[in-house]
Amino acid sequence: MVTIRLHNSRTRAKEVFAPIDPQNVRVYVCGPTVYDRAHLGNARPVVVFDTLFRLLRHVYGAGHVTYVRNFTDVDDKINATALARQQAGAAGTLEALIAERTEETIRWYHEDMDALGALRPTHEPRATGYIAEMIAMIAGLIAGGHAYSRDGHVLFRVRSFKDYGRLSGRSVDDMIAGARVEVAPFKEDPMDFVLWKPSDDSLPGWESPWGRGRPGWHIECSAMSLALLGASFDIHGGGIDLQFPHHENEVAQSCCAHPEAEFARVWMHNEMLQVEGKKMSKSLGNFFTVRDLLGQGVPGEVIRFVFLGTHYGRPMDWTAEKAAQAERTLDWLYSTVGDVPLQEEWTPNEKVVQALADNLNTSLAITELIEQAKSVLPKGHPSADGSDEVGALELKRTAALLGLLQSTETEWKATKLGGVDLAPYAARLGALREAAMASKDFAPVDAMKAALVAAGVEVRMSKAGVELLPGPGFDAAKLEGLV
Repeated sequence: MVTIRLHNSRTRAKEVFAPIDPQNVRVYVCGPTVYDRAHLGNARPVVVFDTLFRLLRHVYGAGHVTYVRNFTDVDDKINATALARQQAGAAGTLEALIAERTEETIRWYHEDMDALGALRPTHEPRATGYIAEMIAMIAGLIAGGHAYSRDGHVLFRVRSFKDYGRLSGRSVDDMIAGARVEVAPFKEDPMDFVLWKPSDDSLPGWESPWGRGRPGWHIECSAMSLALLGASFDIHGGGIDLQFPHHENEVAQSCCAHPEAEFARVWMHNEMLQVEGKKMSKSLGNFFTVRDLLGQGVPGEVIRFVFLGTHYGRPMDWTAEKAAQAERTLDWLYSTVGDVPLQEEWTPNEKVVQALADNLNTSLAITELIEQAKSVLPKGHPSADGSDEVGALELKRTAALLGLLQSTETEWKATKLGGVDLAPYAARLGALREAAMASKDFAPVDAMKAALVAAGVEVRMSKAGVELLPGPGFDAAKLEGLV
């Protein structure tokens, strides 16, 4: 069996991965708060942990991996978004508008992550479906002296957990000195965090032993992971921005609720994303959602390819040049595999598997994939050493481990075209060329060819005729007036 090594944020070391139960490898990843479109930074952990999911399924078997990624569908930001819609004149109660917004946002999220080639997790629990489990866990923490109730709030006693700060490498006193913490009269200690908070009649709420209220953010993941994966499971993942306080608080409340268990054995955190060398920010004008890019004609597979080009443990810089290069590489890879279907029985390239098994080294995996592709390029290509259908099938199966080349070449081209038919433009250019052969005036041919290239169209002319293909940066708007 392939040996997988993963960097454990908790121990700060790369370790051999040994699942608690190889028949049921269990992974939990923090999902989105569903109040708006997923921005590009939100998509990075999706691709990272989708790749891990694929690797684990390959090594242990698809039926032996349980992957949970939640939806936080009760949150002050969701409430605020729904309230703004109500104040703008939207019909319906606040509760109905909240439900409408969360359903809409979850649908958007699925559409966008599907476009990135991400598999759906085994379970996608919604926080509102696990309120009873949260109340039960909170009650247990109070009974154990790890939490207390004040003025309708329930708070976790941070100093009751001696290992608090171990995951993020901070001491409680340092955190108080260096962090902005909420000072409230109902807190025993500034670092204590909310497990339950009161709700008035205008806000979503559930009945509890401490009055009508709603859960704090941190307790949600602890309750859902317990319900679906048990008190001890293998891997907990998420963005590095969640390491403190969210993941630190998860560890504290889960370990205090179940001191006999380990909670998560391995913690994995992906680093942050930048855009053109700068932190993504609305004030800098470089903030965009996945849907923004898809709407601009950037294929989801291009976004995925760019993400995979940087190791998950390093900050990633999204640039227009990287996207263009990724599209060129995918064009080339799709021309290699053509329209052969994906067949599960083919074994992925062992070098790619080993690269992924070494702490998800996706950049090396892509390098190995490209090397594999060079040996199966069509005959006559300057980099080719021969080709056959077997080689294309092997390449496609290897790429599937990275979530790439999941379409056929024909489907890939259609995706890039976005419904635009290039046939009339090919016919027009062919007619111009035929006229030029008689008149010897090739200026009209050259002008149209230049216009097509400027629109991101690859022009291939031969004795057999004219073939037009969408290339990197294809922009259908620039074709206007050419036919």
